[in-house]
Amino acid sequence: MKTTNLREGMRLEGCCVATLGCFDGVHRGHQLLIETVLRKAKEKGLPSVVVTFDRQPRELFDKDYRPQLLSTPEEKQQLIAALGVDYLVVLPFTRALASLTAQAFMQQVLHEQLGAQVLVTGYDNRFGKNRAEGFDDYVRYGKALGMEVLRGDEAVFPGTDEAVSSSAIRQLLLEGRVERMRDSLTRPYSLTGKVVSGEHIGHEIGFPTANLSVGNPDKVIPASGVYAVWAILRNRETNQSEQKMPAMMNIGTRPTFNGSRQTLEVHILNKVGDVYGQILTVEFVSRLRSERRFESREALVEQLKADRAEAMKLLVNSEK
Repeated sequence: MKTTNLREGMRLEGCCVATLGCFDGVHRGHQLLIETVLRKAKEKGLPSVVVTFDRQPRELFDKDYRPQLLSTPEEKQQLIAALGVDYLVVLPFTRALASLTAQAFMQQVLHEQLGAQVLVTGYDNRFGKNRAEGFDDYVRYGKALGMEVLRGDEAVFPGTDEAVSSSAIRQLLLEGRVERMRDSLTRPYSLTGKVVSGEHIGHEIGFPTANLSVGNPDKVIPASGVYAVWAILRNRETNQSEQKMPAMMNIGTRPTFNGSRQTLEVHILNKVGDVYGQILTVEFVSRLRSERRFESREALVEQLKADRAEAMKLLVNSEK
């Protein structure tokens, strides 16, 4: 897949089949939409193009707004590439772009710059100034430009009529319901960051931890609690996975030790050497319990032993 940062005046050669959106998380709904683009592109013998933005649109107008990302820009690019898309076009979201009506956007960007012969929209996607227009308008504007406009199908959570959406997935994570990620993202939710120095309390009680500093501060952190996770060490130079290990993770403030600052601590269940300074990815499998204060270190250690046994059981079963 080729990634292009589209600037004013740039034009791609030839025609294409395109879709447009933020694609945060590249969830089941996004995947269904992109599959439609790929199928239509194959029918037409044209390249497939996914158009997205360099930031969340709200960031342009609200300086205090911090997006809660399901995927970093780098992760989003990797996930879209894995689906087999030919081109990812990234648009700088500027005030000039935000001021374009849907009709002007379709003509100036999709038609003139990208040469879109077919546009596939999300089932409820709206674009253009104030998101004032809808699918019937896009079809009409497209017809005038010689552009076919199609609407993608809605994706729902299995066994329900609830639509899969980025906002619904964020809520699941904020409730700690990481088991639902297979239904919504079709993969485990993950966090990636650098292993940094901590207070070494885990080592003192026989449960040494790797303290994770997440690389992108806008990435959604699941609810506080103890989780069964896979810990994946990455090569510093290639960023490729080197070792996948069963682990459990605590997200919280460590109330038993009167902590006040949130920490992300990963206890790797297998013996492993020093991982300080390395890049670590954690993939969430299941939430074991909420974080709580214990009356003593001994009581905490007994609970951690039970957590460790439960985490290993869940992780083994998750691989079957």
